[in-house]
Amino acid sequence: MKPDGLDPWVAYSRDLGRNLQAARSRVGLTQERVALSAGISTFTYQKMENGESNPGTPSNPRLQTLICLSVVLEEDLCRLLPRVSANLEKAVLQRSLL
Repeated sequence: MKPDGLDPWVAYSRDLGRNLQAARSRVGLTQERVALSAGISTFTYQKMENGESNPGTPSNPRLQTLICLSVVLEEDLCRLLPRVSANLEKAVLQRSLL
């Protein structure tokens, strides 16, 4: 957990959403156009920009979706994905030790 109590996956999803929104703004596309071009619903894309899939559940897009979005948004996938924080790394390592 982060010091503010935010689950590291929630924080990562929110950062991904911010990156998607910034990239979309740079290319001047609407959410609807991005979603249609990437082959997902507008609702799904909107949820991704908000960092969630269901209320209280961080987004977890498929690799295929992420690649489609990077092409549509004209942004390298590595630039869309946020850096892995120390808190997220710790959560992953703790999970692997279970």
